Amino acid sequence: MAHKKGMGSSRNGRDSKPKYLGVKAGAGQQVKAGMIIVRQRGTRFRPGPGADIGRDDTIFAVRDGKVEFRTSGERRFVTVSD
Repeated sequence: MAHKKGMGSSRNGRDSKPKYLGVKAGAGQQVKAGMIIVRQRGTRFRPGPGADIGRDDTIFAVRDGKVEFRTSGERRFVTVSD
């Protein structure tokens, strides 16, 4: 009877931390400048007027206002209106 564990068990045991992606501010919600609206991987949403995009594709508000989501063809935009 073998007293060593199988090769599979010693190579397991790694896991990545959760990234907490998704929409953080819904349509019609009031936001302040600098608040994160969407955390994403890639540009699922694109910034419209009043929003900007960060290095990691996070969309955030550049001015105070109300969040709006709109679609133009295949693309989805996030805007912040007064």
